[in-house]
Amino acid sequence: MIAGYSPQDIKVTVYDGKHHPVDSKDIAFATAGRKAFINAALKAQPAILEPVVKICITAQDSVMGDLVGDLASRRGHINGSESKSRSRILIDGEVPLAELDGYDARLKAITGGDGTYSIELSHYDPVPGMIQKQLVGAYQRSED
Repeated sequence: MIAGYSPQDIKVTVYDGKHHPVDSKDIAFATAGRKAFINAALKAQPAILEPVVKICITAQDSVMGDLVGDLASRRGHINGSESKSRSRILIDGEVPLAELDGYDARLKAITGGDGTYSIELSHYDPVPGMIQKQLVGAYQRSED
């Protein structure tokens, strides 16, 4: 467990072991399995994953540079853009969901209330090392 988050999507296969009706007990197998799992998990260098979303922003084309810069400051990147009618532009990109906190207000500020956006889950990526260290440190302080 890293930073208090439970492991997800783990599959374990036991490929060796013997059971003897007199000497073997279920608890011995459970204990051995737990110790083996902890040992393997620590050696695997687990990482915290975060959801990354596809974002589609529609706004006036005159603010495209500001929007692209704002997404870049949020660890996002642009996949493409498309001109629409009446000096409008559609920007497609990806950004970590955690970075979109307060994005409604920021988009309104950049576009004068004229921009809209939608998001859709794309995939999960490892959280950058510095942020993982912060999460682990915060969890360890809360455990003390």
